[in-house]
Amino acid sequence: MKRFLYWLRDHHDILGKIFLFSMVIWLLIMIFPREGKFRYEYQRGKPWQHDDLISPVDFAILKPETELKTEQEAALRDARPYFQRLRGLADQQMNYLINSFDKAWVSRYGRQAGDNATRQAELEVIISVLDTLFSHGIINIINEIENKPSNYEIFIVEGNTASRVPLSRLFTITSAEIYVTRQLAQVNPEHAEMLSGLLLNALKQNIVFDPENTRRAREALVSEIPNSRGMVQSGEKIIMKGELVNAEKFQILESLRSDYEQRLGSNFRYSNILLGQSLLISLTMVAFILFMISFRRDVFAENKKLIILLLTIYCMVALASLTIASTPNLLMLLPFCLVPIVIRVFFDTRLALFVHIVTLVLTGFMVPSGFEFIFQQLITGIIAIISVAELRRRAQFFITALAIFVTYSAIYIGMLLIQDGSLANLDNSSFLLYGGSALFTLFSYPIIFVFEKLFGMVTDVTLMELSDTNRPLLRQLSLYAPGTFQHSMQVANIAEAAIYEIGGNTLLVRAGALYHDIGKIEMPMYFIENQASGVNPHDELSFEESAAIIVSHVIKGVEKAKKHKLPEVLVDFIRTHHGTRMVEYFYNRQRIDNPDMEVSDKLFRYPGPVPFSKETSVLMMADSVEAASRSVKVPTAASIAQLVDKIIDGQIETHQFVNSDLTLKDITRIKKILKKKLMSIYHVRIEYPTL
Repeated sequence: MKRFLYWLRDHHDILGKIFLFSMVIWLLIMIFPREGKFRYEYQRGKPWQHDDLISPVDFAILKPETELKTEQEAALRDARPYFQRLRGLADQQMNYLINSFDKAWVSRYGRQAGDNATRQAELEVIISVLDTLFSHGIINIINEIENKPSNYEIFIVEGNTASRVPLSRLFTITSAEIYVTRQLAQVNPEHAEMLSGLLLNALKQNIVFDPENTRRAREALVSEIPNSRGMVQSGEKIIMKGELVNAEKFQILESLRSDYEQRLGSNFRYSNILLGQSLLISLTMVAFILFMISFRRDVFAENKKLIILLLTIYCMVALASLTIASTPNLLMLLPFCLVPIVIRVFFDTRLALFVHIVTLVLTGFMVPSGFEFIFQQLITGIIAIISVAELRRRAQFFITALAIFVTYSAIYIGMLLIQDGSLANLDNSSFLLYGGSALFTLFSYPIIFVFEKLFGMVTDVTLMELSDTNRPLLRQLSLYAPGTFQHSMQVANIAEAAIYEIGGNTLLVRAGALYHDIGKIEMPMYFIENQASGVNPHDELSFEESAAIIVSHVIKGVEKAKKHKLPEVLVDFIRTHHGTRMVEYFYNRQRIDNPDMEVSDKLFRYPGPVPFSKETSVLMMADSVEAASRSVKVPTAASIAQLVDKIIDGQIETHQFVNSDLTLKDITRIKKILKKKLMSIYHVRIEYPTL
């Protein structure tokens, strides 16, 4: 048991990756459609590349989607909306009118005039008017009947009976008010205003829209339209090898494919379909794993980065599966190019392209025309990757969206010309879908922000923001430790030039250089670059105390960076910019002043760790040579070259770069850049030979 636990401890990373990929494969299998896949690939306007196709079963020839949609729209144009006559509303409003009339009459004339003949006659007039209005019906106007002619008929449901009624027989609130005014024209003018107000207050719409019956009627009309036209008998030849797949043959093949997949998905062979899907998905994931191990082992080693890649792939495939199952016509609205954009921003172009290909392959198993889909999305994805290859401004997202829309549209037109030989079947709604997909890619910016916060990664845009010298932490550095701030700026310029020469992340090394000495903010006077007054507080301290203060700026810098929530990748620059080297000045002074004392180097050594990337290694070199160059009394080309060689060779001897992937060639090129930059800083000219 103990041996097994030790084995788990030693292999937990591999087991974790196996579990992660197994979980992703299982989740992908769960979202795949429960249907078979038609074995033949074909394109409209292309020759049939397979053997002669004989119909294996009887099947109906489905109508094209555009034709079926046109017939449905024509049928719905004849549809009439349904309205409901509200029962009891007329009686309710009649009682309200009578009670309101009694109150108004008593209020105006008193109770002694409550039973005279005039009152009774006028009450009968308004009752008759209201009864006429409710008998005809006061309709609630909706968009479907607005501005319709007076002879336009609707259905009015009363109980279980529906009858067609023209709009001319019905009142609206406006026409009812006109009718009331006209009917009260012959009433005593003294009472007309009061009676008109009572009637208008009693008006209510008793003919209201009935959405449920309207929906059922529309569905019934649509269901009456047959979705097929003709049949193909079993044994009948469908298409011959080399025959052109024209519009008619294409529709027959589409009908056979639909019938085949329905039959295959509904019988006992579903277990075989599931096995096939599992095999294909697993092979795709194996190819992904092999690619990562072969070309991006650094990314494969970090589970955090693997989760970003797999989560992006799964979310897009799941969204595609959901869309295909519910509304397949909206598949082109999905922003597939969002995947390579997000991956490119966090990683590199090659990985972004491969992740995009994996996503398209997995989705291609589900879509009807797999080749067309993969070709269109692959080319557009490549354009999107190229457009964000050097992401420095947010405006590039909008440029990328425009490039995606143009590419989608061009490919659509090209495929249409290949298939039909003309643009007669050009569908303008497709351009709306492509435009929507391009706009949805703009969501990559908030997605990138969320990934940065969740996984602690940074993008070039974030690094540019952090490199702004007006950021609060850098402002503090410039105010409280101006000498250190100037040193950091110089180091940033030198390191950026060096990393550019060997091929690294220039923005990352610049940001790391600006923040690498922020630990000096709390005790700036203990560092010589800030001692403008000539007073050195180290004169009052022992060498051990001075070394402890110098070493502590690394620890304090890490604490301050975490307090201000700097990304971990920048904190690494603070940790490693001195590696495990010695505070040589105070160490040597201690040994010189106390030759007989055994000096422990632990008190004079930085805590580390040593640099573990090109960027952190270059920062160490640039920081050391820039600081040491200030002590050169007469900077010449020879003295600067000697200084750079001495410092970097010393760092190599103390094994500061053993964890970095720098080569000797890289270090030689870095030395050359460092010498060149220092000479430009100190305005050193090359000595010209003389005769």
